[in-house]
Amino acid sequence: MTAAAPLVIAARDTLDQIEAWGEHLRGERRLSPKTLEAYSRDLEQFLSFLTMHIGNPPTVADLADLRTGDLRAFMASRRKEGAGARTLARGLAGIRSFMGFLEREGLANGAAFRAMRAPRQPKTLPKPLASSAARRVVDADEQLDAEPWVAARNAAVLALCYGSGLRISEALGIRRADAPLSGEGVLRVTGKGGKTRLVPVLPVVAEAIAEYLRLAPMQPKPEGPLFLGVRGGPLKARIIQLAMAKMRGALGLSDSATPHALRHSFATHLFSNGGDLRAIQELLGHASLSTTQIYTAVDTERLLQVFEKAHPRAGRL
Repeated sequence: MTAAAPLVIAARDTLDQIEAWGEHLRGERRLSPKTLEAYSRDLEQFLSFLTMHIGNPPTVADLADLRTGDLRAFMASRRKEGAGARTLARGLAGIRSFMGFLEREGLANGAAFRAMRAPRQPKTLPKPLASSAARRVVDADEQLDAEPWVAARNAAVLALCYGSGLRISEALGIRRADAPLSGEGVLRVTGKGGKTRLVPVLPVVAEAIAEYLRLAPMQPKPEGPLFLGVRGGPLKARIIQLAMAKMRGALGLSDSATPHALRHSFATHLFSNGGDLRAIQELLGHASLSTTQIYTAVDTERLLQVFEKAHPRAGRL
């Protein structure tokens, strides 16, 4: 898989199929670089295990002969290494993808891998910020940076996360030529898997972006990234994450208050105020409605908390 190819000990025919699989994922499936990297890493771990498990670098024929018991042995070894349920489930997805590719090529039967169930995932709910806290986080006056233009930049990025429901990578991927600068409008963003969608841009968000550009000492090039670092290069997500971490302490917020929590806040606050679930799905860029439905549980939990605090006989019925 070129630069993301796993550095494994495997037979030549297996390595050839890995290369072909990588081309398939990039070309036909159009998976993101991060997903490709994760799949490659998972396959590396699996083939390294098989080398010890069967006593030789695995050939395609060896892979075709694998049974569910072999896969269970691999999962057990990963558990001993400390891998949790989410890590195991993701790893299984990558391995299934490769075996599915071999099956489509007529080189293996992937039935054993389809029969293997992923570990049960612990149920966790997104932790949105209260609307008052979210508004403070996206306020340039609350930013803890001595440079006014940096404070304005950070506020604009966070405003896109909360006001438009963007992932931080999507906000940082906006080109200068596409920057929304005035009035209500929409913005086309590229999300996971290279999929594009339209998101709303509130006037206050457009104003935050315009203020950043007004103060910035270095103006981004039209076809370059909208948000720049202090040295003129593309702004890194880590810089915004660190800025958010500083604000957590200053504003008394919990550790769950991250840039991504602002995206959760966007969805939760929309739903709490009567937003249609399918519309929220489109705005977030979720492929499945079931992913978006988690925000109904978040809102139910919030209502229960309000009830327990406010009802005179809560907990004593």
